[in-house]
Amino acid sequence: MSIRVADTIPTLKAEALLPSGKFEAVDLSSYRGRWLVVFFYPLDFTFVCPTEIRGFNERYEEFKRLGAEVVAVSTDSVFSHKAWVEHGLGPVRFPMIGDTNHAISEGFGVLIPEKGVALRGTFIIDPKGVVRSAVVNDLPVGRSIEETLRTLQAFQTGQLTGCEWKPGKETIKV
Repeated sequence: MSIRVADTIPTLKAEALLPSGKFEAVDLSSYRGRWLVVFFYPLDFTFVCPTEIRGFNERYEEFKRLGAEVVAVSTDSVFSHKAWVEHGLGPVRFPMIGDTNHAISEGFGVLIPEKGVALRGTFIIDPKGVVRSAVVNDLPVGRSIEETLRTLQAFQTGQLTGCEWKPGKETIKV
């Protein structure tokens, strides 16, 4: 059964590569009390994936200022993540989960079982652990970090926001 928008995320534990370079078990439900952006990518050492990880990395402080944590997930191992960080990708400021048993990717409905990889899914989870947004791209097309930030800020208003709403613009009054 897939986790959908409006669902509360269950306990989802997996090993992650931390920014310190250490490995540690991470539970996505432990982020309650903070906004959380979870993004899935297919594989390490590929072409589109590093553009996305570097994009989140470059904008990481903006997510932090908005009270949000960022966590990356792929079906590669934490050892592959570590090798990629050390030999090409460069330092990453958020945990990178190694979903080698595919439980998290399957739980969020982004796993391509016959390929054993995740689609490019981006999920915004509120401080109560409720999924508020889910955007999933097929493998060849990278996501927009700008749109993820805009959507996060729209949810944080607690108001209705119209098409193309941007921070600082008025919300819809009912």
